[in-house]
Amino acid sequence: MAAGVFGGRSSITGILRRVVRQDRSDHFAVKLLPRVVFGLAAAYTLFYIASSSASAFVGVCVVSVLGLICWLLRIRRQLLLALVSTPVTIAVTGYMAVMGDAARGLTGSLVSGQAAFGYWALAGIAMLGAWMVKDHPGRRGVTVVIADAVLIVTSFVGALVPELSVAIGFLGVVAVLAARGRGIAAVRRRTGALVLRLRGARNRSSPGE
Repeated sequence: MAAGVFGGRSSITGILRRVVRQDRSDHFAVKLLPRVVFGLAAAYTLFYIASSSASAFVGVCVVSVLGLICWLLRIRRQLLLALVSTPVTIAVTGYMAVMGDAARGLTGSLVSGQAAFGYWALAGIAMLGAWMVKDHPGRRGVTVVIADAVLIVTSFVGALVPELSVAIGFLGVVAVLAARGRGIAAVRRRTGALVLRLRGARNRSSPGE
């Protein structure tokens, strides 16, 4: 059967006939031709861009790898959502750090470099923290997106006060991970249990009993 489908001149000729005829009831032939055309156009475009310079080549390689990862993880939507959100957050926060220095008339500032690196680290912490929780109550990818949104808002604040940006971002990411991972609920349960123990010990030690 495999030889009949993939091997032999007759099967190739049959596929070519189906593509040339373009019968509307033949979904395979109708979809194959535009896919081949657009695929060749996309491949030539990527090759042309990559051959223009070394930085363009690196950029095309990175985009191709990210596209391959997204295609392989298309079933795991939450992980895919987190993987897409994290680079976008890194790019936006780094851009805001540079723009903050440009607005203040600084170039190559150490503060903006430290802030950008801190944002990258916090974006990674948000992603790792969402998957470190064994029984996550909600969707992990949504947790990463919320934490990344907090980082983006923090980067706007950091453009004005860069010294406090990473600290504010850290507190925001920790708060999101705690809230989404039922960390606040766990603290409440433990606090309630401690209060009940203290009340029980007080009642046992009271002279009326």
